[in-house]
Amino acid sequence: MVTVTIVKVGYIGTTTLIDALLDERSARSDIKIRVISSSVQMGEEDAGDAARIAASVPSDLYIAISPNVSLPGPTKVREVLKATGKPIIVIGDEPSRKAAKGLAEEGIGSIVIYGDPMISAKAPFLDPVEMALFNSDVLRVLAVTGVFRLVHTTLDRVIEEIKAGQKPQLPQLIINKTAALAASDIKNPYAYAKAMAAYEASKEVASLSTEAVFKIEDKNEAIPVLAAAHELMRMAAKLADEAREIEKGNDTAVRLAHFKKGDLRRRVRLFDEPEK
Repeated sequence: MVTVTIVKVGYIGTTTLIDALLDERSARSDIKIRVISSSVQMGEEDAGDAARIAASVPSDLYIAISPNVSLPGPTKVREVLKATGKPIIVIGDEPSRKAAKGLAEEGIGSIVIYGDPMISAKAPFLDPVEMALFNSDVLRVLAVTGVFRLVHTTLDRVIEEIKAGQKPQLPQLIINKTAALAASDIKNPYAYAKAMAAYEASKEVASLSTEAVFKIEDKNEAIPVLAAAHELMRMAAKLADEAREIEKGNDTAVRLAHFKKGDLRRRVRLFDEPEK
């Protein structure tokens, strides 16, 4: 039995489902998952509180997920968790890429997801409904384009190594469109192209949101850019949806499911038996 404790500080799209990706049917008997969160609060004090609670849970692997892992809050999480001596994997969005370069030297694994974009978080535009809609669009893109498949299979590999009593090889993974789509199992070339377009559009959303939130001071200038970022995210989700529908129409929508002992079994056609 491997205990995986996940520390969530702030939100990227992947934060919502990271724990469920490891046991989508609540069928596994080889792992226990615990989740500690400071919710949307990313300050050093809030992050430190969450990390100290997580460190008190006897764990075999810690996963810390947040926007921009170089910020003081996520950095504090790593400092606290390192004291446990247990393996740590950090998951973050594109602004995390610079900090991720130094994590390997600290013995910390990292997964950086380029297509998990920043939300347009300014009060004149964002409310709870818009926040929820944006994240639902992000989740669709990350699911269809192969990001979630690559994240969970990478974590599954580390868990299997811990189960086998080995020192785990912690990932140093950058998920760009090439890496994501290689894991997507998309067969149809038009579906593949749509998924690639969706991923690249999602990546560009972050550029628009960053510009509007941090670089444009005038509210009247910022609001159209904030809205444009979310419109582009919506279009990316529609492209991802179209790609998935092509695969379903061809009966080639691959499923890779977790079973009781953590083994992954693959099905291609809807009525196929899972491959062992």
